Amino acid sequence: MGSGCSDDSFIDFRAGVIAQGRGWYQRVAINPDDLAEHPVVAAAAEHDDDVLFYEVVNYSATYAFKQLAGDDEDFYEAWNEYWNAHPRERVEVDMGEDFGFDDAEQMHRRLPRLSALHLPEHSACPWERSRSVGE
Repeated sequence: MGSGCSDDSFIDFRAGVIAQGRGWYQRVAINPDDLAEHPVVAAAAEHDDDVLFYEVVNYSATYAFKQLAGDDEDFYEAWNEYWNAHPRERVEVDMGEDFGFDDAEQMHRRLPRLSALHLPEHSACPWERSRSVGE
């Protein structure tokens, strides 16, 4: 979806998944390929690769704070004060196995349903493509 994405785009995509509610978030966290069953994702496959890239959701806390306090700058000041008063040790996180997101065959193997929707030019398995070309 989205033809891959940068770190910033991934943050926006993650926000979009979160905005779908706890049920979808938990489901997708367990099995990302289940996202192919989401009605918005399935409907958008033909016309919109950027479905679920909701940058605005990342600023929900800021907007809520502004509604209550009248100024979003106060939010950032409070945020910085909190983190300065409560420093955290940087922890290395296991990001899982590294693999080529640009490799259509790997994507079909790892996320077959999403790949079928969003990589239509590679929708058939490689062995099926070569068989149909040779026939």
